Amino acid sequence: MESPVEAAPERERLASAVAEPSPSPRSVRPRPPVRVWLQPAVISLVVVAAFISCYVGLQRDPQPHRVPIAVAAPVLPGAIHQALGDTVEVRPAADASAARHAVEGHDVVAALSADGPDGLRLEIAGADGTSTTSAVKTLVGAYAHGAGKHVTTEDVVPLAHFDTRGLAGFYMAFGVTLAGFVLGSNALGLAGLLHLRHRFWLLAGASLAIGTLAAIIAGPTLGAVPAPVVPLVLTLTLLAAAAAFTTKLLGTYLGPVGVPVATLLLLTVGNATSGATIGPDLLPTAARAVSALLPPGAAVRAVTDLSYFGGAHAAGPVITLALWACVAALLLALRPRTRRRRAESAA
Repeated sequence: MESPVEAAPERERLASAVAEPSPSPRSVRPRPPVRVWLQPAVISLVVVAAFISCYVGLQRDPQPHRVPIAVAAPVLPGAIHQALGDTVEVRPAADASAARHAVEGHDVVAALSADGPDGLRLEIAGADGTSTTSAVKTLVGAYAHGAGKHVTTEDVVPLAHFDTRGLAGFYMAFGVTLAGFVLGSNALGLAGLLHLRHRFWLLAGASLAIGTLAAIIAGPTLGAVPAPVVPLVLTLTLLAAAAAFTTKLLGTYLGPVGVPVATLLLLTVGNATSGATIGPDLLPTAARAVSALLPPGAAVRAVTDLSYFGGAHAAGPVITLALWACVAALLLALRPRTRRRRAESAA
């Protein structure tokens, strides 16, 4: 018979085995798939490559392409076109007054007329941006040098006193787009907390607040954007709504990849091709094609027209912004119905 002294070690061994159970197979964490490691790294590399390529690449070697210039008699439009080629789009004007009116109405970026027997008068719109006006001066200067004439330049639509570089509209549009993007990204996580219509009200109301705040700060407060406040608020509200609803749409339909796609579309390509830092007439062909179609580019054009040209061509860009916001909202509203129909057909 086993003595109590001999049985003690055995009892301790059994108690230890009970107190420290062997690890369960379920407690071992499985190795994550390779996609979990690769997806965030690849997405971040794509974003940084696209951002640098757009912003640095577009400014590397801007070239004028069919820059619209009004040419008044007796200067010969044909001679200018022959000398400058496709870098300019020559538009004949009846006289110097008509050419200047075309600049002030934002139909052209410059007007060229005679200034005495051996001179030319170049009237530009500084509101079109430094890159565009510099290109026009260079082109006309080259033509004048070849023709043996001197050029007198006048800025007939100058920039605001507190926006001497003409970048206020770009920075304002970038900030509003970024705010709308952040708003839409945060709304993606509210699906389980707020009903769809409540999320719509949140996006719409916050977009109005973003547009109003941005317009008041850039306009009356800082004096950098001289557009009328009410049209400016409308434009920036539509820009914020377009960014917010588009971001939520892409995140809803594409899942985790949707937010990076929105980053590329709105914050990278959209802002880089907006035509503010590099004039739209100096952008490469592909960038010119999408410039006015994306929300940031449409907003920059509308703000410029409202600020300096009496809103002459602001309707088109404003309609573009409204279409982005409304179409994205419509597709989001249709999403639950589409999912229900698929579920019913699968059942």
